[in-house]
Amino acid sequence: MDGSGTRRRLSVAALTRVEGEGGMKVQIRDGRVEQVNLNIYEPPRFFEALLVGRDYREPPDLTARICGICPVAYQMSACLAIEDACGVVVDGSLAQLRRLLYCGEWISSHALHLHMLHAPDFLGYSGIVDMASDHPEAADRGFQLKRVGNEIMKLLGGRAIHPVNVRLGGFYRLPSRASLEVLAQKLRRARDGAEATVRWVAGFDFPEFEPPQEQVSMSTGDEYPILRGTVISTGGIDVPASQFEQWFTEEQVPHSTALHSRLRGGGHYLMGPVPRYNLNRHLLSPVARQAAQEAGLGEGCRNPFQSIVVRAVEILYACDEALRLIEAYEAPDRPYVDVEPVEATGYAFTEAPRGTLYHRYRIGADGLITQACIVPPTSQNQGQIEDDLRLLVQQRLAMPAVELTQMCERAIRNYDPCISCASHFLRLRLVHR
Repeated sequence: MDGSGTRRRLSVAALTRVEGEGGMKVQIRDGRVEQVNLNIYEPPRFFEALLVGRDYREPPDLTARICGICPVAYQMSACLAIEDACGVVVDGSLAQLRRLLYCGEWISSHALHLHMLHAPDFLGYSGIVDMASDHPEAADRGFQLKRVGNEIMKLLGGRAIHPVNVRLGGFYRLPSRASLEVLAQKLRRARDGAEATVRWVAGFDFPEFEPPQEQVSMSTGDEYPILRGTVISTGGIDVPASQFEQWFTEEQVPHSTALHSRLRGGGHYLMGPVPRYNLNRHLLSPVARQAAQEAGLGEGCRNPFQSIVVRAVEILYACDEALRLIEAYEAPDRPYVDVEPVEATGYAFTEAPRGTLYHRYRIGADGLITQACIVPPTSQNQGQIEDDLRLLVQQRLAMPAVELTQMCERAIRNYDPCISCASHFLRLRLVHR
């Protein structure tokens, strides 16, 4: 506060319990929130530039290194975009195995965020270590769920972090029926744990907060979206991947090493579990729908603080869906279909745990990549997070600065930002004098 008493500043130099490096600054003047910055200062990694000139078969392995928490999302989006350019559609059992692999990532990522990063906020702890001493059963459930998610990724992907068994057209090798049956036994126990987790988080106290948001998610019309569909929004958008950049645009802001996104000609938007649930809840499995209803989510979730409940429901859904996929699995004749290079551009998006992940690749006749574009969900959410923080602070200006700052940091964790994913690119303009 300055000498006149009309200015306040809230700041967090380094956000805790988020993936990556970032901070927050809020400027308040004369009772109004003047500026909100989600400062992402993690160094950019220029993945699009690194991909140019590489063989068209390499992006699934290279882009997986963008994130150690959601590598499957990058692999699947890369595979689908390149297959789209080459005119190949992977369906049947291979597509179902891809969906099963993705379920493993949802379970692992959501369990990590929910139990170890987010739940301590609602129970008054600084982290999972302190929380686990008083809530050992809940913490153990979290570790067990994450372990099962990792085991799915290890079985299908070769390892849990940066899987190596994924390739264009499918996989290098297929799982045995016996290994899938062992996994199914573990998933049945995990599903029980996931139901208990939904009940646990539904009992938390949630601050009252319902910001206006345009919410965006993939949608298929016949299954909860993971690997296929169009992008829809609460504002009426419904477009395929090939039209994504006609409706959504990126821009550089001074305080972030990640690009911000907005609707062309419009404002910011939100993607992730809450929009996914609100736009597709009727496609959840019966057990997940019932759990959501009993948890009080009803016809839709408008409070970002309740995102922890939605994530718990999605863990339950992913366990249930993984079991369904295993029970229906019939081994294909080959572990992959051939994908030959074509001079063309391919587009794809998939539903990463944190929201819709978009990839675009231009491939030359020689099979080398000439253009690459990757738009992660966290970079798309940044602008909306800042908008939500602005409203949250404005509604709570009477709170002491320390408490209000803590509330802001809690609010940021609602969105499970993956800052390392978001900061993969930076546009540079060189001025020669």
